[in-house]
Amino acid sequence: MTKLNSSLFSKISPRTIRVIGVPLDLGQSRRGVDMGPSAVRVAGLEARLEELGHVVEDAGNIDVAIAEQRHEGDPHAKYLKEITAICAKNAELVLETLDSGKIPIVLGGDHSVAAGTVAGVAEFYRRQNQKIGLVWIDAHTDINTPESSPSGNVHGMPLAALCGLGPSELANIFGFSPKVHPENCVLVGVRDIDFIEKENVRKAGIAVFTMRDIDERGMRTVMEEALRIAGRGTAGYHVSLDMDWVDPEDAPGVGTPVRGGATYREAHLAMEIIADHGRMLSFEIVEVNPVIDEHNRTAELAVELALSAFGKKIL
Repeated sequence: MTKLNSSLFSKISPRTIRVIGVPLDLGQSRRGVDMGPSAVRVAGLEARLEELGHVVEDAGNIDVAIAEQRHEGDPHAKYLKEITAICAKNAELVLETLDSGKIPIVLGGDHSVAAGTVAGVAEFYRRQNQKIGLVWIDAHTDINTPESSPSGNVHGMPLAALCGLGPSELANIFGFSPKVHPENCVLVGVRDIDFIEKENVRKAGIAVFTMRDIDERGMRTVMEEALRIAGRGTAGYHVSLDMDWVDPEDAPGVGTPVRGGATYREAHLAMEIIADHGRMLSFEIVEVNPVIDEHNRTAELAVELALSAFGKKIL
């Protein structure tokens, strides 16, 4: 039996990480994702990241409004005022986290939280005259506007806000838009796109890799190209991981499940490639819904994927 050289084993560069919970569920109709941050914590996120050698602190949860206490407002953009206020608080905390030399991991909540997360990251690097990339890993494109959305649910609009398509309240957190330039924004794994939303994707001019691309070209080729696009001329990139990207067989507890997603191993490979490149500036996990999960399986997988993104390898 060949003796393994210890130098062949992967080494993880320790990072100081701050976990931020944003238990927001106003962006969608199905309740339960407000418990997502707790489910991911219960699955051992902090302890398992520390086992890898990282230093982790938990900033707790941002206070959020609940639907029963608010009126939904405009039916084409429900609870937009409340969601914008929560995203602004998230953006400030993300900015402060980066200012203090820490890496933010944001736990949603529905995907509308990303409008705040990315705003905070973009503002931090804008102050250094740098721009960021965005890797949006999702079953959906989330690039609806109030004019195109069939449901009026804002969790289908955060990417539109970040690309400057609207709604303007979300788009203009910190007073500038777009937060990410289209040449550095990439969608990975999409497979469920509203009819009118397809035109918004084309209008935005962003790169899109559908599940067919992954089927035909393989996860490695797609991720290498996606990271090249997001990283070209940027300080690095934010990774926004919607757990509905993974097939419901492996991630049943999500806000809007869609069949035909990434497999367990494809999902880990994508995260491992992100870790290999070493240019991830921030990370978020959204749409974990414990109400419809099976024994916290989806939250446990979310933790496993976070570990892979932060350097865990098989060997």
